[in-house]
Amino acid sequence: MRNFDVRSIEQSLAAGLTGLGIESDPVLCTRLCEYLRLLAQWNRAYNLTAIEDPVDMVACHLLDSLSIAPYLHGQRILDVGTGAGLPGIPLAVRFPEREFHLLDSNGKKMRFLFQVKHTLALNNVVLHQTRAEDFREPQGFDCIVSRALASLRQIVASSAHLLAPGGCFMAMKGRVDDSELAGLPSPYNVAAFIRLEVPGIDSLRQLLRIERDPSFADNMAPV
Repeated sequence: MRNFDVRSIEQSLAAGLTGLGIESDPVLCTRLCEYLRLLAQWNRAYNLTAIEDPVDMVACHLLDSLSIAPYLHGQRILDVGTGAGLPGIPLAVRFPEREFHLLDSNGKKMRFLFQVKHTLALNNVVLHQTRAEDFREPQGFDCIVSRALASLRQIVASSAHLLAPGGCFMAMKGRVDDSELAGLPSPYNVAAFIRLEVPGIDSLRQLLRIERDPSFADNMAPV
């Protein structure tokens, strides 16, 4: 693990939170830094992220995840393909009053997330080791977020059965070409393209809000 310089990381995080319009209170910063410390530590053996420098992780992981905070919908949120807990863990730390379900089929990553949940006492986080296609939740979720590299079609087709009535998908993306947009399964469409301004990241980051056409009455089965 690269040297974990707490002071430098806290300064970078505080500046980044301010840039996002989030009040950088000490408790929030401390908990986010502890998550980052665990991520950097476990990354040595578990290869959780290609980014090895904890200072770089601040922008690429923490701030990138928190950039969607103003756009979250509802109280029950599902993070599909969460991997190392991104964006779910930073958002759960930011919003302790909301319920976050983190889903991933990778056992190593899930063991890491159990440690994070225990260490940070994240009572608002529920972990599920399974594939989205195999997961069932009768109540459904108000918002399904994804930071994974899967296509929009894959994200929607694998987890549309988990969306509550009136819910939406929030897909974090870089550039999206027309063919990917055209591949969205009916009756889903992109309701909004939201440009994300992430401190420390110059490349294009955007959030696609995907909604179900209300004129279709029946839920779409997984493809």
